[in-house]
Amino acid sequence: MKKYTYIFLLSLFFPLVLRAQNPQGTIPSLPNKKGSTSTTTAPAPNKKANTPIVLPQEEAGGDDPEGEIITKIKASPKSGLLKSSQSIGYKVELQSTYKVKQDGKLTVMVTTDMGEKVTEKLYNVKLGKEGSRTINVDLPRQQPGFYQVKFMLNLSFYDDTLKRIYGVDPDKVIDPLNKPGDFDTFWENSKTILAKVEPQYKVTRQADLSTKEKDVYLVEMHSWGNAVIRGWMTIPVKRTKKMPVKYRLPGYVITMKPTMDDDEFIVFNINVRGNGNSKDALKFNGEYNLYHINSRDDYIYRAVYMDCVRGLDFLAAYSDYFGIDENRLAVVGGSQGGALAIALAGIDTRVKLVTAELPLYCNLRTALKVSAALYPGKKSPVWMLGEYVRKTPSFNEKRLFALWDYFDPINFAPNVKCPVLLAVSLLDELCPPRASFTMYNQLGSKKKETWVSPNLTHEVDDSYYIFQYYWIKEGFVLP
Repeated sequence: MKKYTYIFLLSLFFPLVLRAQNPQGTIPSLPNKKGSTSTTTAPAPNKKANTPIVLPQEEAGGDDPEGEIITKIKASPKSGLLKSSQSIGYKVELQSTYKVKQDGKLTVMVTTDMGEKVTEKLYNVKLGKEGSRTINVDLPRQQPGFYQVKFMLNLSFYDDTLKRIYGVDPDKVIDPLNKPGDFDTFWENSKTILAKVEPQYKVTRQADLSTKEKDVYLVEMHSWGNAVIRGWMTIPVKRTKKMPVKYRLPGYVITMKPTMDDDEFIVFNINVRGNGNSKDALKFNGEYNLYHINSRDDYIYRAVYMDCVRGLDFLAAYSDYFGIDENRLAVVGGSQGGALAIALAGIDTRVKLVTAELPLYCNLRTALKVSAALYPGKKSPVWMLGEYVRKTPSFNEKRLFALWDYFDPINFAPNVKCPVLLAVSLLDELCPPRASFTMYNQLGSKKKETWVSPNLTHEVDDSYYIFQYYWIKEGFVLP
């Protein structure tokens, strides 16, 4: 980002504004380039001659030179994850496109993901015309946890701040569970209530969406509270007698559409109430995750989790008709869908395998603290819950956790026994890596694995999806 922007234009009209405010013609002291101050006396207004006063070009700063600083930061180890016996290093590569020399500083500051300062290092930087510089940054060893590194570059004509996150022994980062004593009973009772709702399944082939390779079906069913929810099922025309299934769950208020690019799986994409073609199943104003937040029994996510269970009911009911192999049923989701996948696997043993990318809401107590420390003001579904507490005197943090402890994926994790693949991005502002890993470390699965994207925010790198594809195939022993 360049310095002194707009100063030259300011010099043209600033004196006229000052005259209107100060008819004696004295311009107040202004800082010059070196930080000292000076006072300039302008002539009093003259009716015959109204000559504008222009600040000297030196004081106005002149035109900024054109260019940019291209910064590349490479971590060692590359993944950004290491043992407490190791130290992390960064190679900071600077490349200037400016045709002038620049001097300045690179400040490297390390804090915990709760915002507590750990260490700081300062490096002198000199860049020639279109010059380059490499700075090797070695940081001291740390205890298990997650750490933010700020690289603050301050040069003659350029300022910028880049951030990285690294984790030390993430498998040893444990937060205590706050699982209510009647947690399991609450969800067993919820399933019992759902079972009393007649599903009234309706499955309709969509000729306009189907192709020579895929049959597409609109699926409709009655769910929690007798609300009608919908989804899309895609089945390869050429298929074996029994095929594995991917059951895909939606992100936060995301519309799920038919999946047309998977030839080895039956794919069922559900739109829970309020999403996509199930939007009419929920009438609400305001934020989705605040709907009935004052009531555990009526809260939106009780209904949403039961919508996901009802989707499993559908797959079981039509397993013979469509050749669905219930023993090879993978639940797949990202963001909110990742949280739903973990919760569903903890509620229902019919889930045989889970892949969860960047699961939202995990370990809400920790997620709120990390988000407030590292990403203040960053709006997200987690932020919305915290903001509601801040703006609602009658609904304090204690009340929020008393409700949310029934819905937090971390409390479902010990009940999850199937294989789980978790994808985490270290710079994720919506789902902090500490929150995801503390949930992961509570999983009851014997087989579990993580994929880490070290330099991305709320997304995973493309190669993850190739890995995920073969991970599912391996889990189901597919050719």
